[in-house]
Order: sequence, then structure tokens, then C-alpha cells
Amino acid sequence: MTLPIVLALASFAAIAAIWLGYPMLVWLAVRLFPDRAAVRSASTLRSVSVIVATRDHADIVRARIENLLATEHPAHLMQVVVALDADGAQCTSRELENIDARVVSIIGDAPGGKAAALNAGVRLATGEILVLADAQQRFDARTIPELVAALGDERFGAVSGALELGTSQRRSPVHFYWAMEKWLRYNESRLHSTVGVTGAVYATRRALWAGIPAGTLLDDVYVPMSLVLQGHRIGFSYAARAFDMRTFDSTNEGVRKTRTLTGVLQLRQLIPGLMSPRRNPIYLQFVAHKLLRLLTPIFVVIFAASFLWLCVDWSWN
Repeated sequence: MTLPIVLALASFAAIAAIWLGYPMLVWLAVRLFPDRAAVRSASTLRSVSVIVATRDHADIVRARIENLLATEHPAHLMQVVVALDADGAQCTSRELENIDARVVSIIGDAPGGKAAALNAGVRLATGEILVLADAQQRFDARTIPELVAALGDERFGAVSGALELGTSQRRSPVHFYWAMEKWLRYNESRLHSTVGVTGAVYATRRALWAGIPAGTLLDDVYVPMSLVLQGHRIGFSYAARAFDMRTFDSTNEGVRKTRTLTGVLQLRQLIPGLMSPRRNPIYLQFVAHKLLRLLTPIFVVIFAASFLWLCVDWSWN
């Protein structure tokens, strides 16, 4: 067997193992250990603070607040905290005054960024449960109650909801990717914990919030992985949905993935013990789901180069 054939087969096998083999192993493990099961819902009668970290215009933020207040969660147990990014927010606290008595706003900590805004927002939170949200998406009326109910299961320190891309959009690889990602996160949570949460829709207990280092790129991985290292599990609920009606294509997703991959490398420095199999109970999941995906572009290049090499060889013979 020639070198280009070996390289092509090896790189293809690596890609298949990362994107197909690992999800299938998780699925199989869940069925071999059914006692772990999914999140067990409980009472939703807990006070909730929804933290919206944003730098969007006032009209977008006001529309988001109205959407959040339309929840089926009891009104007297609801608070919405708008944390305005200190670095470039296009909205002021004055523009959010007199919307509702349950709404408060604050300027995020310096030097700015989402992590700093979240930290400032949580300081104003009065709820037992923190629901983390963005300004661009929308929740349905059951999203917050479903997140709160899921956290009634004391095994879980945080629970992620499911992001739904606009159904009116043309189907694209991005839609397929997110469908697969949600399926994988759900099964990871049944095995032990999902490696990350969806930043636009997740919840944790106020008592467990320890803050996020300024400049953290992936709060939606930092928060759950910090909790996992403290002995908590991270759940996933299909019933807690966030809807994003914006248009997404491969270009948008490429930018997002670049930021995600950079953030994953950053996490290795921010969370001591993350790369320790002894301290991290989902070490293998983290490596397979996050780190090995970093190598995908390299394997794709090797496969393409090997295939081209073979084509050149065949054309000369």
C-alpha cells in the first residue's frame, strides 16, 4: 500500500472517529448504563433571575425583555437583569427605565466583554436560579419553567436548553450540525454531563456561581466545566428552547468555530485540572468533543493532499 493511500485512509478514519465514532460510543454507553438516565424534573416554584448580557440597541433589548416576561413562570418569582457591556454597549440604563418593576440594569465590569457583563449582572440577581440568555434569541413560554424544573434534580449543577435555528430558513449544513450537536449533548448528559451548554439558554444555581475570569471567550464551557470539576453534573433539556431567527450560513459558522477553537485552548489555562483524568470525571468526553475537533482541519488537509497525490500518480501511470 502506497504512502498517499495510507495517509488518505488514516485521515479519513480520524475524521470519522471524531464526528461519528465518538457520538456512537456515547449513545452505546447510555444504553449500557441506563441507570444514569436523563434529568428528572421537579418543582418550578423557585425565584429566578434571568441575566441578559448584551451590547445591542435599546429596541432589541426591550423586545427581549418583553419576551422573557411572557414566561409561564410565576410573575412574583421573576427578575430580569440586563447587563450592558462596558465595551461598546449601544443601549443605556436610562433607555430601559420604567419597563417593568421586575427589570433592573447594570453596566458590566471593566474592561468589558460578555464574561465581565455576566459577573456584574449576577451581583444584582436575587433569584435562587440564574437563567443565562442573550438578547437576539427568543424563549417560548415554557423555557424558563423547564430549566427550573430540570434543576430540581440535585445531581445537576447546570442545565442547558436547546437552540432552534429559524425554521423559515433554507436548510443548510449549519442546521444539520446543530441538530447533531444537540443530540450529542443530550446523550452526554445522560452518561454524565454535556461538555458545554448553549450560551443563549442555560441555567445554574445562584449559590454555585463563582464568577468568570475577564476575557473568557467561552463562558458556556467555562461555567459547566468548572461545575463538573466541583462534582456536579451538567444536564440538557430539549424542552427548554431558544429560537434564533437570524440567517446563518457556513461563513457565520466559520467565524464562530474559530472563536470556539481559540476559547477551548484558553480554557486549558483558565481551569486547573481540566486536563487531568483524575480530577476531570469527563476527561475523555472533553478530549473527544472539544480538543480532537481542533485537529479536524489538519486531517481534512491531509486527506485532500493525499487524494490529489493519488490523482497525479494515476495520471502519470
